[in-house]
Amino acid sequence: MARPLIGVSTYLESAARWGVWELEAALLPVGYPRLVQRAGGLAVMLPPDDPSRAAAVVARLDGVVVAGGPDVDPARYGAERSPRTGPPAHERDAWELALLDAALASGTPILGICRGMQLLNVALGGTLVQHLDGHVKEVGVVGHHDVIPVPGSLYAGLVPESSAVPTYHHQAVDRLGEGLRVSAHAVDGTVEAIELPRATWALAVQWHPEMGDDLRVMEGLVSAAS
Repeated sequence: MARPLIGVSTYLESAARWGVWELEAALLPVGYPRLVQRAGGLAVMLPPDDPSRAAAVVARLDGVVVAGGPDVDPARYGAERSPRTGPPAHERDAWELALLDAALASGTPILGICRGMQLLNVALGGTLVQHLDGHVKEVGVVGHHDVIPVPGSLYAGLVPESSAVPTYHHQAVDRLGEGLRVSAHAVDGTVEAIELPRATWALAVQWHPEMGDDLRVMEGLVSAAS
């Protein structure tokens, strides 16, 4: 069986350095493509592009991953910017929302990771908590906490037990988007995973599976995309 082609959205940085060069760069932490590969898929990077091209891109893919990264612009969900919200990434917001719209319209399987979960919620009309205390151990250090699956959810079908996951987030889902349901939460009640319970395979998690060893969430996407 051919390995499914999984597109992963990328960061867009004003400057990145390698060798003697310092240039604008579309880049991605290597944990993302390696997670796709370890789960049985082929990984391809999706740098920001004209949103009008998103449907054509998604049509060539078997699955879409929206990766972690900067905060979603609060204007996207009708909120005033909090002083603790990071600077906007307008090109990423527009491109990734277009990717999500195209994948939802075509039934292409979707996995959102951290920012990707928040963006899926916003794409479907939901809102975000702009700052959440207690979920970052310290700046630049990935922590771990337990995530509890909701029985009967898509996530629980992949990971039925409570498990410790790699976390680094300061924002979270507030009001759920249309049609979404919670599929896992933290001990303090923070929403840790959401899904769209319809024909489209769409799951999003608040944590960073690419920074851990548990392949089951990505394996679920790869299986759905096969």
